[in-house]
Amino acid sequence: MEQKKVLVTGAGGFIGHHLVRFLKKQGYWVRGVDIKEPEYSPKDEADEFLVLDLRYLDNCLKATNGIDEVYALAADMGGMGFIMFHTSDILYNNVCINANTAEAARVNKVKRLFYSSSACVYPKYRQEETAVVALKESDAYPAVPDSEYGWEKLFSERLYRSYEQFYDVRIARFHNIFGPEGTYDGERAKAPASLSRKVALAQDGNSIEVWGDGKQTRSFCYIDDCVDGINNLMRSDFKEVLNIGSDRLVSVDDMIDIISKIAGKKIGKVYDATKPQGVRGRNSDNTLCKQVLNWEPKISLEEGLDRTYKWILTQVKK
Repeated sequence: MEQKKVLVTGAGGFIGHHLVRFLKKQGYWVRGVDIKEPEYSPKDEADEFLVLDLRYLDNCLKATNGIDEVYALAADMGGMGFIMFHTSDILYNNVCINANTAEAARVNKVKRLFYSSSACVYPKYRQEETAVVALKESDAYPAVPDSEYGWEKLFSERLYRSYEQFYDVRIARFHNIFGPEGTYDGERAKAPASLSRKVALAQDGNSIEVWGDGKQTRSFCYIDDCVDGINNLMRSDFKEVLNIGSDRLVSVDDMIDIISKIAGKKIGKVYDATKPQGVRGRNSDNTLCKQVLNWEPKISLEEGLDRTYKWILTQVKK
């Protein structure tokens, strides 16, 4: 049989380069595309890696040429520090990327496309308590996301669904994916990586800065589980939007304590209520995912944070 050719956009990013590695192991011919090369892995993990700005249709046409399946992960995004202060960049850049990817996939007769949406699409009014009720897929409407990033993701879901007359579409809403080989410093870093860096740099007995009061809650899904979930969804016949995440709720304070234990340190917390902290609580309802894919995450938060912290520790020691 002829080897299936797949494209991963955003292959220079955290989830993207992990997905490239996973798909290669599955036996696919993989083209990676991004505006930048991978920072923490070699670009030759992909069979071909193209540096292209996917805000432009011509570049999307080059990227999708000869491709059977697309994994559309490219996005201008980051942690709360980025999402809350770069709203116009997020809306303009990501709408251009996704509109042109969707159209290029049609022109080049792609057979199936995966789009990485986000739990940020869910309404703010369902996420105002720390002991939040887990969010099921149907909760996205009536729509009132808490950020422009959430609005862009919701729009792009509808955009790709409008192309279902031309190719199969699969959409997952990611819930806080984390792991090694990703950004751990600056405004684009997500909470698990950023907190791991702070703990790694702190002396035993010292304190680290925490955005908000530390009581805000989230669920976190390890990267290996995420790419496995993507693969299960792509190989399924399920066409509706699906959560991919963990359903274990944890506070920021609790996560710091887990990381501190891994590090073998006693770490205090200094809270800064002036910094962005997002919604009060967010958790994934995995009922539908278990039902239609017979899938759920396997790697515990403790194991995932252990792997993440140890990798970040090697980076900050360089």
